[in-house]
Amino acid sequence: MSVIETVGLHWYRFTGQFLNLLFPPRCVGCHQAGSWLCAECMSQISWVEFPVCACCGGRPLADGLCERCHTSPLQIEAIHSVAYFEGVLREAVHCLKYSGRTVLAEPLGDLMATYWMEHSVPVDLVVPVPLHAARLRERGYNQAALLAREMARRAGLALDERVLIRWRATAPQVELDAGQRKENVHAAFRCASDKLADKRILLVDDVCTTGATLEACALALYERGARSVQALTLARAR
Repeated sequence: MSVIETVGLHWYRFTGQFLNLLFPPRCVGCHQAGSWLCAECMSQISWVEFPVCACCGGRPLADGLCERCHTSPLQIEAIHSVAYFEGVLREAVHCLKYSGRTVLAEPLGDLMATYWMEHSVPVDLVVPVPLHAARLRERGYNQAALLAREMARRAGLALDERVLIRWRATAPQVELDAGQRKENVHAAFRCASDKLADKRILLVDDVCTTGATLEACALALYERGARSVQALTLARAR
């Protein structure tokens, strides 16, 4: 991590602590004071349970792959997700992503770290899915990078936020179907590193819907020599 990124990380943590003093945390689920995610609301999260598809992490058929991955598997080794994108977790992700509640990256990143330490396979480097520069200026932060920082810090993994670049602006994926999502992000990412030969990469993002964005990122990493690319997302759509 560069000096600028290190300073930014410390500033992000400091401002979060300062804001907690001015505006005591209230649970994004039930709005009770005390924490951003209370124990009762945490207990309502629908965790992803095994078995799952060995490739995309969805619902598998008898032999370990889902119907889609039987016919058109993603070009990424595996996608892992912590919980389903619904209920209180959906609310938390929306607050982090669209309402500037960056303090939520800490408890949500902790959930990702706990999952990875329980289900981990060896990786050499954590890489967040990047935002396009215009979207980053508009939002002020990349929620995937915030989650990756917290997850990597707690799990003791190396992190590099500069490996991937989203060089082409893309339309929001929300209203697109699976085919449109894949076309929308096709060749939208480039790898800025020439030091990935034989590296095992873990991509980090907030939500997986079809896996199109993660696949596009993986292809850019494979082009630069990555040995394997897996992904970990906080949530996934059912």
